[in-house]
Amino acid sequence: MVQSSLGGLTSNEVQEFEAEYHHLVEDFIAGSEMRDIPLTLKWIEKVLNYNVPHGKKVRGLMVPMTYKCLVKDPNETEIKLVYVLGWCVEILQASSLVCDDIMDGSITRRGRPCWYKVDNLGAIAFNDSLLLEHIVYRILAKYFKEENYYSQLVDLFLDVTYKATCGQSLDTLTGHHRNLDEYTMERYKAIVKYKTSYYTIFLPIALAMTVIGIKGSQLMEKGEKIAMEIGQYFQVQDDYLDCFGDVKSTGKIGTDIEDCKCTWLFITAKDKCNAVQLTVLRENYGFDDTAKVANVKNLYNELDIQGAYKQYEEESYSSISDKIKKLESSQLEMVFCNLLDMIYKRNK
Repeated sequence: MVQSSLGGLTSNEVQEFEAEYHHLVEDFIAGSEMRDIPLTLKWIEKVLNYNVPHGKKVRGLMVPMTYKCLVKDPNETEIKLVYVLGWCVEILQASSLVCDDIMDGSITRRGRPCWYKVDNLGAIAFNDSLLLEHIVYRILAKYFKEENYYSQLVDLFLDVTYKATCGQSLDTLTGHHRNLDEYTMERYKAIVKYKTSYYTIFLPIALAMTVIGIKGSQLMEKGEKIAMEIGQYFQVQDDYLDCFGDVKSTGKIGTDIEDCKCTWLFITAKDKCNAVQLTVLRENYGFDDTAKVANVKNLYNELDIQGAYKQYEEESYSSISDKIKKLESSQLEMVFCNLLDMIYKRNK
């Protein structure tokens, strides 16, 4: 018997999901109505293959993982459709990352140069971000147009993308204004709710539930609340890995300090600082200067922010686990338990 390898999915199922990506791209390119512009089609294929299949795939895998927990003995056709939805989430994620990396001036992503740095693309890579987003809706139309839940899928993607864009706006505006007095836990939670939680946690689960036909139920409302908490936990992990993660594992050189991001690390440090330490933090945070970045990281070490993070991780895991156990559905409980186990103590 094949042992489960990721979030309740077997290694064979993970491999099937990954294989579906190549079928999806081949099908999309072969069936495109843009055959009179082969240069663009070839470019679209390059954009997809560079930016989409090389990540952790947590968001994409959550769709079949959720579906498998909620549906007994799904057939091959149903599984293929949820694999396609999973890859739609991954393509949307790639669209966001291409854009984010340009705005943040990031250097690497997933162990390779950010897309805008490939072939000296620069700002014109913004168009590729738009291409990726539009491809999601082309794929949805191709595979789900005849399904009675098609419009719900489209509305879900549009709604969550809008929320994520608003969260991104709050995030970038906060960093742009550089008013460190506005960097509060309340502001941070608002950024994370819209930028991360809906997009990373809620969307994949809601997609699977929409296909099954249980979206909009009271159970989904309860699940949404837990998704918000797991999303915050996930983002705090990202904040920690940006500063303290091993680049060989994360594949990304963190720039949150230079970019003056409103992060859990900064807020926790600010709250722990004495007057002298707070002055050091204010004078060094948010500058693209190696010495100043080192000063901030040294202060984080002095304040034992890594210890505070480990305590936060354990407390969050315990709190979320307790709330999952109170769900009135053993199937949905399994979904969130598998998800929590997927991301617990992650290092990338």
